[in-house]
Amino acid sequence: MLGLKMEFSVRSTEILALPMLKFFLFLRPLFIVLLLCNVLIISSVQAQTAGNKSLPSVTDGDYVYIEYTLKLEDGEVVDSNVGSDPMNFIHGKGQIVPGLEKQLTGMKKGESKNIVVKPEDGYGKIREDAIREVPREKIPEESHKAGAKIQGRTATGRVIPMTVKEVKDKTIVLDYNHPLAGKTLYFDVKIIDIKTPSKNTSATGP
Repeated sequence: MLGLKMEFSVRSTEILALPMLKFFLFLRPLFIVLLLCNVLIISSVQAQTAGNKSLPSVTDGDYVYIEYTLKLEDGEVVDSNVGSDPMNFIHGKGQIVPGLEKQLTGMKKGESKNIVVKPEDGYGKIREDAIREVPREKIPEESHKAGAKIQGRTATGRVIPMTVKEVKDKTIVLDYNHPLAGKTLYFDVKIIDIKTPSKNTSATGP
């Protein structure tokens, strides 16, 4: 009787082990596929990281080409060159607003960024001393309306944009502040290209 019980016990264990073995054999290809996927993902991330490190980044003196959209706080689009030629400038030369230039430093070719520029780092705060009254006859008749944009020139020939703030009986109030003065600027920027100047490059650009 004892021998029969032992034989029965061994056969029962074999019967239970067989389905488990089949189950693990069924899962083995799946584990292999998952392992290969993890290896490919890690390799891809490492390759991308290495590629990003090799890309040039924006530094002073570089010729930088950007695609941008400029919006105001209410979402109004003020300016954009998306779909046209990129804007280019020499980084570090003060050719664009300071707040934008500062935050472009270190960006890499192909990188995109949302940049917020406060008034003091953009076109400045509104200056009350930049609002003046001039005789009506000094301003063209077609510009005798609030909001009209006109241009003046200094003694050296520099163009000064002005906005008609108010029209009075004998005078017109002109605002010499930049139209974007006092406003927070929202830039969506993408670095299209970065070129390092060479000895044969001109001082004004590539």
